[in-house]
Amino acid sequence: MIRTLALLFFCAVGLSGPALAQTDESPCRDVNYQSASFTVCTVDMTGDRLDLFLYDAAGKPYGHFTSLDRMLLAKDKKLAFAMNAGMYHENRAPVGHYIENGTELKRVIPNAGPGNFGLLPNGVLCIRKGRADVIETLRYLDDQPACTHATQSGPMLVIDGELHPRFLPDSDSRYIRNGVGTSRDGKTADFVISNVPVTFHAFASFFRDYLKLPQALYFDGNISRLYAPNLNRSDFGFTTLGPIIGVVTDK
Repeated sequence: MIRTLALLFFCAVGLSGPALAQTDESPCRDVNYQSASFTVCTVDMTGDRLDLFLYDAAGKPYGHFTSLDRMLLAKDKKLAFAMNAGMYHENRAPVGHYIENGTELKRVIPNAGPGNFGLLPNGVLCIRKGRADVIETLRYLDDQPACTHATQSGPMLVIDGELHPRFLPDSDSRYIRNGVGTSRDGKTADFVISNVPVTFHAFASFFRDYLKLPQALYFDGNISRLYAPNLNRSDFGFTTLGPIIGVVTDK
């Protein structure tokens, strides 16, 4: 499972910069909550097209937001926003369950294991027509939803309105973190990245207490990146990414 020196990168050169061109049409906004800064990108699942991306036509990982956007621009499409969407191995293959355009590339991993991914309960983001749902992994296996796109990651941040039981308010583990939370009716998905290093507890609390979301899933730390053109933001890192999630619009 890949972990990089991206946190050192952020400390050295910072993010791409503050919100320079935020407009009413932007899916992303900056929020200050309990002395920390977060960027939230809200997706309306009743109207927006939310897709997962991993491999290009040649079978190689896109790796970067610019590579993915370049492919879409050739089809008269573009990214409204994007972020990394789950943990991956050195070859960029997903660590957990992964479905793209209805094709399963990796089965569900239900058991505990090393690292954050194996810190149960973990979960799956399931995208279906008109809705997106963060579902705890064992519940996902029981329900067997017909996902068009899905990515498994861990740990869960919020489970049925409660924080993951292993999160400690006074933890000294702080990273740039990103994840996703979904509304009870599945019509809204909020993608969040912290703009400063935060604890798991602080990050999960933002989903539960500020966004009021009943379910939320951790994507990653250290390598967390966001592409938000309406904020003049395209985060850079030393390594290429695995799965990427984003909203696709007409050019």
